[in-house]
Amino acid sequence: MQKPNIIFIMADDLGWRDGGIFGSKFYETPNIDKLASSGMLFTHGYAGAANCAPSRACLISGQNTPRHGIYTVANSDRGKSSTRKIVPVENNTVLGDSLQTLAAMLKKQGYHTATFGKWHLSEDPLTYGFDRNVGGDHRGNPGGNGYFAPFNVPGLNDAPVGENLTDRLTDEAIAFMSDTSGGPKPFFVYLSYYAVHTPLATKPELLSKYETKKGNQIHNNATYAGMLETLDYNIGKLLGYLKENNLSENTLVVFTSDNGGIRAISRQDPLRAGKGSYYEGGIRVPFVFSWPGKIAPASVNDQPISNLDIYPTLMDISGAEHGNNVLDGISVLPALEGAKLPERDFFFHFPIYLQAYDPDTDGGRDSLFRTRPGSVIVSGRWKLHQYFEDGDLELYDLNSDWSETHNLIHEKKEIAHALLGKLELWRKETNAPVPTEKNPDYDPDFHIN
Repeated sequence: MQKPNIIFIMADDLGWRDGGIFGSKFYETPNIDKLASSGMLFTHGYAGAANCAPSRACLISGQNTPRHGIYTVANSDRGKSSTRKIVPVENNTVLGDSLQTLAAMLKKQGYHTATFGKWHLSEDPLTYGFDRNVGGDHRGNPGGNGYFAPFNVPGLNDAPVGENLTDRLTDEAIAFMSDTSGGPKPFFVYLSYYAVHTPLATKPELLSKYETKKGNQIHNNATYAGMLETLDYNIGKLLGYLKENNLSENTLVVFTSDNGGIRAISRQDPLRAGKGSYYEGGIRVPFVFSWPGKIAPASVNDQPISNLDIYPTLMDISGAEHGNNVLDGISVLPALEGAKLPERDFFFHFPIYLQAYDPDTDGGRDSLFRTRPGSVIVSGRWKLHQYFEDGDLELYDLNSDWSETHNLIHEKKEIAHALLGKLELWRKETNAPVPTEKNPDYDPDFHIN
């Protein structure tokens, strides 16, 4: 069987509800909606982590955070020292090069591989199995002039003044596909847009359009809406290229986001919180798979999946054998073909701190941090949060309480105890570090200072 081309599209900081496919009435995403209607939309998709770098490390390595040790961007001791009760573990900032990455695995299967846009896991993605890199290094946002040229990202020094970064990355990806699609080898395009990450910026005509369009309580940011429309337009451009060149039926397109949206910019109600939080608003993301002739159109699947499943799924699709890599996800190819996936638990580990964006809107456990050190398990309808500072537990029934507002820890003690046992066993199996050292700078009276 001919191996399919693969395009993996990763939006940055795009929330679960930030599109027509999940009911937004303000943002306009006709091409993302069209992509979903051409294939399978997963309503219960999870990122590997609640912020950029760890989620991307999970995707590229196929391994959960305790295995690669990337938990956040830069330092782990975020926020004021006087407000941290314990000393967080050290954070890795570079993905280890000893493991076989997703790109390296596909390259061994005969794929031309290229990454366009945000990389965020090292200085040079070319050492991780990519044949070509445009726009990616260790940075987490475009920097410099942001989304309009002259750009401050690798490989785009020739950009004309005022060119839009999202437009240019798409053009570069299409050029790569044009160069490689005529030969015997398939292509793998990792199109990791910087959009819609801050700093927010959009085209003047789109800003004007959304400033005059009436928003609502959860979606009303005109600049963000314009950025999202540009992202959506470029996804339409990609799909148009595939159709015009008779590549659609032999190309798998996957679309998702690296984590939840920033709540101060775009809320994900009824999901609680946003980027950086392990409540649902921080980790639940859109997931679309489209492969005409292979995946039934207009399919909606409510089985939970994770970006940790991408690696084994693409192994399955490309015919790769399982190597020595430990993989923490499963292939979801059976689900794409209409079958049920095995029931399983989902784990998240964050033994560090992440300070608040906006205490009034973050929706976190407290006003100081989006996330304090802890672990989470999602098991069927149940979700348990464990916090390392004080041992507190929160238990939610996701079937009836997406907003995670009714803590059932006292009503469902047996369920909580069973989930905690699973969580502790998983941490032991993955050598997940748990911080216990008291922080000598902690001030228990900080809240009245």
